[in-house]
Amino acid sequence: EYFQSKKVNKIVRSTRLLVETAVYTLMPMVMADQHRSVSELLLNSKFDVNYAFGRVKRSLLHIAANCGSVECLVLLLKRGANPNYQDISGCTPLHLAARNGQKKCMGRLLEYNADVNICNNEGLTAIHWLAVNGRTELLHDLVQHVSNVDVEDAMGQTALHVACQNGHKTTVQCLLDSGADINRPNVSGATPLYFACSHGQRDTAQILLLRGAKYLPDKNGVTPLDLCVQGGYGETCEILIQHHSRLFQTLIQMTQNDDIKENMLRQVLEHVSQQSDSSYQRILTSLAEVATTNGHKLLSLSSNFEVQTKSLLRIIRIFCHVFCLGPSSPNNGNDMGYNGNKTPRNQVFKVSGHYIANKSYLNPLELLWHSLDEWLVLISTELDKESTDATTSSSGNDIASLFLKKQEVDPSVSSENPPLLLDAKSVMKTPEGYADGQDVISMIANRLSAVIQAFYMCCSCQMPRGMTSPRFIEFVCKHDEVLKCFVTRNPKIIFNHFHFLLECPELMSRFMHIIKGQPFKDRCEWFYEHLLAGQPDSDMVHRPVNENDILLVHRDSIFRSSCDVVSKSSNEKLKQGIAVRFHGEEGMGQGVVREWFDILSNEIINPDYALFTQSADGTTFQPNSNSSVNPDHLNYFGFAGQILGLALYHRQLVNIYFTRSFYKHIRNDAENTAFILQNICVQHKIIQISYRFGTSTWWRNFHFWVNYPFTQVLLELLLSGMPEIDVMDWKKNTEYTSGYDLQEPVIQWFWEVVENLTQEERVLLLQFVTGSSRVPHGGFAFLMGGSGLQKFTIAAVPYTSNLLPTSSTCINMLKLPEYPSKDVLRDRLLVALHCGSYGYTMA
Repeated sequence: EYFQSKKVNKIVRSTRLLVETAVYTLMPMVMADQHRSVSELLLNSKFDVNYAFGRVKRSLLHIAANCGSVECLVLLLKRGANPNYQDISGCTPLHLAARNGQKKCMGRLLEYNADVNICNNEGLTAIHWLAVNGRTELLHDLVQHVSNVDVEDAMGQTALHVACQNGHKTTVQCLLDSGADINRPNVSGATPLYFACSHGQRDTAQILLLRGAKYLPDKNGVTPLDLCVQGGYGETCEILIQHHSRLFQTLIQMTQNDDIKENMLRQVLEHVSQQSDSSYQRILTSLAEVATTNGHKLLSLSSNFEVQTKSLLRIIRIFCHVFCLGPSSPNNGNDMGYNGNKTPRNQVFKVSGHYIANKSYLNPLELLWHSLDEWLVLISTELDKESTDATTSSSGNDIASLFLKKQEVDPSVSSENPPLLLDAKSVMKTPEGYADGQDVISMIANRLSAVIQAFYMCCSCQMPRGMTSPRFIEFVCKHDEVLKCFVTRNPKIIFNHFHFLLECPELMSRFMHIIKGQPFKDRCEWFYEHLLAGQPDSDMVHRPVNENDILLVHRDSIFRSSCDVVSKSSNEKLKQGIAVRFHGEEGMGQGVVREWFDILSNEIINPDYALFTQSADGTTFQPNSNSSVNPDHLNYFGFAGQILGLALYHRQLVNIYFTRSFYKHIRNDAENTAFILQNICVQHKIIQISYRFGTSTWWRNFHFWVNYPFTQVLLELLLSGMPEIDVMDWKKNTEYTSGYDLQEPVIQWFWEVVENLTQEERVLLLQFVTGSSRVPHGGFAFLMGGSGLQKFTIAAVPYTSNLLPTSSTCINMLKLPEYPSKDVLRDRLLVALHCGSYGYTMA
């Protein structure tokens, strides 16, 4: 029996092998619809046409239906192929034919009694597949055989759901004409209208609403409008509002919802506002009303400071964005009759000493600005009174001291505090009602500062770009004393709310002594926060690099070749990130980019190009008055400005220091630009004109990338970093890996060697590891790597004789061998620094 069983098993295996061989012989013929060849092979054959093969266990009928091989499909059906056989996923030949739009195959399958109501493992039927792909013509034929057009898949979704989601208009109409339930929810309560809005399908949403679809939320309370706003689908939002007018106010109220992305909400309001003048006016009026309500809540001490501040500024930002899209915006191709800093007569008119906008949609905001003005006047009066009292009792006290309380005041007041009336006068009269010595002036200062920021934003959006609003200048001058008290009390207000002190040269000078007193780190963070606002992340390491975007430069002619490739590159792509490769070298990454900037900065001051000359101090440079000896000096001046602007934009340090007078010129400070011609003889007119054109070209290209005001000291530090290398700071901000730590003898020797290096050798070491010869502003804690901040890192490497240290500049890593002694470490390190500081290969 054992041998007989073994023989039977062998025969079965042999038979299966023969069947597998047969089916894989027939399959390519079926795919090519070679029905004659298939017919000849099947003639007088005992081959089972329903044999399921492969991983998904499909028959040859599945293959024919999937490929549209109608002749082979008919042949297989005639030989007894099962039209309802399901593969491992539950799909029948009809499912595959429907999914791929094989009309003739579907017709033949239906002739042989294919069941249209069979569901696959996910509950999908043939009509689901047709609806997904918008095959309306086939759906017309199929619905005649369907018993339930609202058949649901495993998630409760009908064919109408998926057709609406994919935006197939005619398919949706066909299903509705065939009796599909227009308001049928799936398992999560989502209706077909919900599905249409989730993907911004304007046309299918329009069809559903015209057919009487109800506006219903899902089981979590999420509405179709919520989905449209979350996706930024302005057109679909417009359709919803047209059919349900109450949704307009719902949309406006969403500006207060911090959970909704601001850029998506802007996108929606931008589209809706552009449909007509009345829509534009209505949106601005509604936003102004909501902003005014939030602003008055903020001025109430019983409200939450952080929540109300965030809400007000968010609404104002959206208001300004929508305003700037309208025909009345001075930044939208309409100069509105502006002349210098004068406000046009048709723009505003003056009533009782106040500028009132001649636009009805701005009127609600005037109520908030009036309250702000009233508060500041009353505080000024109170300060004057307190100052007078303080002077009589103790000379030498100034008004600012009134704000310097010994006790910290929380800007937000808990709900246990009694509500405060909005009437400033009544509040000022009863400050003693608040416990713990918290006077009303101190408690209201931060709130008023936030409203002042909102006022500045509104004034700025009504002016041409780069021009400060006369109304706001008048406001600052009027309340100068109070504003200086606010800043003295809390200097952080400059960066949190008083941006106008950093953006407006006219106002910056009034507060310059306070601004200069702020930490450089804070000023730097504010600078880049506003410089890169709204821009995509400049991360070339994690963004796929297109070969056409790589700047391929030659080391032996780096200035000229870089000038050529940069001039041909898109500025928008350069903003997103920079990828540099040296000709003949494989290496790429942030380390290569840093070295490129470093070498270019040296080339800019190369005497061969005659662009800059050394100043009297021997360490700084200034524009060369004889630059015209170089016939390409104008192009090269422009390129130099572009490179330094690009370096500043991407936080790359440059190995060059200019004179303070030139930094002032970069700031476009007119009164400080007299140095341009001070050393040029009057009779050399051509030199004067050429020189001025050169520096003008430099300035224009630089300011394309960086158009924010800053002091010359800030600009110098942003561009060139700290000139001295602090070894203690370096050591403090170093990390160790691969077995090293601070207690390891090799690490101790390393830092002892670094402390004994010359300043020049330390610069070489820094460049060797990071690709840059300068310490970034803020110190070593702010070293940049390929994906953001990346500290200096030392990694252990097994030692072999004469092995030199190596580095990975993209991650600021020094790969330091485990040297046997301090002397060997010093010797190998210096060899690497003096002989191996240039060139890149793939790590």
